[in-house]
Amino acid sequence: MSWVKKEIGYIKDSFSQIINGIILFLLASSGLGCAIGLRFLGFNGTIISFVSIVVEIVSLVIAYLYLRRFFVVKEEQEQKPKKKIK
Repeated sequence: MSWVKKEIGYIKDSFSQIINGIILFLLASSGLGCAIGLRFLGFNGTIISFVSIVVEIVSLVIAYLYLRRFFVVKEEQEQKPKKKIK
């Protein structure tokens, strides 16, 4: 029973990481979702391709900015000067 509590604790600690992963997955697959939706609505292949590529490019730029912000925060935390006690 204690290992279950331990695992739930790990999940609670990494909940923000799980949300980040879900957001990145949705951004990465948004072009495919757009293409499927447009095909379901009956648009032709040229419109589907153009709109899906535009949506995918926009989502990749957003994902890049999101990841860049994430890594900048991590690097700043690692580079904090440690005060030495004399």
